[in-house]
Amino acid sequence: MATTPSKWNVTDMPDQTGRTVVVTGANSGLGIATVEALAGAGAHVVLAVRDLKRGEAAAATVRGSVEVRRLDLADLASVRAFAAGWHGDLDLLINNAGVMNIPEAATKDGFEMQFGTNHLGHFALTNLLLPHITDRVVTVSSCAHRMPGTPRIHYDNLNLTGKYAPMKAYSQSKLANLLFTLELQRRLAETGSRLRAVAAHPGWAATNLQGHDASALRRAFMRVGNRLMAQDSRAGALPTLYAAVQDLPGASYVGPDGLAEMRGAPTLVGRSAAASDPDSARRLWAVSEDLTGVTFPEPAAPARA
Repeated sequence: MATTPSKWNVTDMPDQTGRTVVVTGANSGLGIATVEALAGAGAHVVLAVRDLKRGEAAAATVRGSVEVRRLDLADLASVRAFAAGWHGDLDLLINNAGVMNIPEAATKDGFEMQFGTNHLGHFALTNLLLPHITDRVVTVSSCAHRMPGTPRIHYDNLNLTGKYAPMKAYSQSKLANLLFTLELQRRLAETGSRLRAVAAHPGWAATNLQGHDASALRRAFMRVGNRLMAQDSRAGALPTLYAAVQDLPGASYVGPDGLAEMRGAPTLVGRSAAASDPDSARRLWAVSEDLTGVTFPEPAAPARA
């Protein structure tokens, strides 16, 4: 009788000894689960965190080789300082940090907080570190990129000034993550680089991210949903880990395989038409370069033989 193949789990990760990884937003939730798995597989993992004290406390719980460095994605000066302090090869960058459905706020550079943190901070960080990266960039997006109401990039008002709605802002930032991945992969391929840009989403994972929602009603709903429907942070991190270590095509998108992509084992998943638009991806890239002052460099990794 034929046996059913087992679904991919953290125990299926190949040995990561000798690899160096940066994980943003690594002191809790999906971030620390990602760190634990990679360090447990032998990688040296850098926790890139805004709060060093919390980062050190989180790092102390991890078995393996880890270190903590400060990075505030809502402050481009901090992003530049982090990148300027990097020396040597970096095998893997995981753009995990994010804020979700928060009240209206601005980054230190004046950008809407969700777009500025989730997209622009990671856009700048990736491009500044790209000359050091030798394998791939994984950016964490969300099912929210295709929320009802045809999410789009509001190029005429990226800060949503006068029209701010927490969920609209979050959806825009997560759509931007996928368009960024699409255009980054196109640029890498154009240069003949062997680097890959891929994306992942966790489905519905019970983390502290939902606790900062601007709506008390949504916070209550999330608390119930976290108990009844969500998977835990370790399961939620599996799509990110799969995207980080499996041999996938560039621009792949990984998510859970069950319950409308809310939970399950990692697998390749689809994305919205808006997240697949190469013209919008190019436009977003150009706008992001203008806003951050950071441009695409020549990557270090040589082309495949």
